[in-house]
Amino acid sequence: MIAIENVHKQFGALHVLNGVDLTVQKGEVLSMIGGSGSGKSTMLMCINGLEGIQQGRITVDGVEVHSKNTDLNKLRRRIGIVFQQWNAFPHLTVLENVTLALRKVLRKSKEEAEAIAVEQLSHVGLREKLSVFPSRLSGGQQQRMAIARALAMSPDYMLFDEVTSALDPQLVGEVLDTLRMLSKEGMTMIVVTHEMRFAREVSDRIAFFYKGQIHEIGKPDQIFDNPTKQETASFVRSVL
Repeated sequence: MIAIENVHKQFGALHVLNGVDLTVQKGEVLSMIGGSGSGKSTMLMCINGLEGIQQGRITVDGVEVHSKNTDLNKLRRRIGIVFQQWNAFPHLTVLENVTLALRKVLRKSKEEAEAIAVEQLSHVGLREKLSVFPSRLSGGQQQRMAIARALAMSPDYMLFDEVTSALDPQLVGEVLDTLRMLSKEGMTMIVVTHEMRFAREVSDRIAFFYKGQIHEIGKPDQIFDNPTKQETASFVRSVL
């Protein structure tokens, strides 16, 4: 599981995370919602070790993320992360983009890497796009390629940071369908999202972030239909 204990994160004088406590169990889907600047995306970065913390502790299956003794590169193989932008290499084909880390990081042979890449690209509906360059894909297809690239590393956990926010509205559905598929397959996921219908449908729990803290956390029905905090109720009213 992922355990987050009293985590504080500052950028200079700005206190972005202010004592966050959270546990995510294997197989759980947790959605993080809240206004811009509330700390959601920063929390994902801290879980993956891309950002340091000033106080507290984050452990992934008992491994302390920010310990000086932790091999972060090894740990990150188990924690896939997909961002708002897909960050593809434009001079490489879809297949080459997905095989790159398999060959360079995991030291897979070309044949083994391509077999894994084809499997994952087929998994997200891109079997017919293997030899295409990223610029020839739609935004939704590029984001699905990024998901396949992360899945190819066989992670135990997947972190998604507003993966539909840069897409045209008509392309959002195909990416959310991919996340729904992963949820049904039992992938442990933490999803930062502004897609409230998706969060309600897929999540086991929803965490509402407010001023760098988890202001309220609970089952989707509780958060959307019967929130206990005024700030949660105001946010839900503003986005539904």
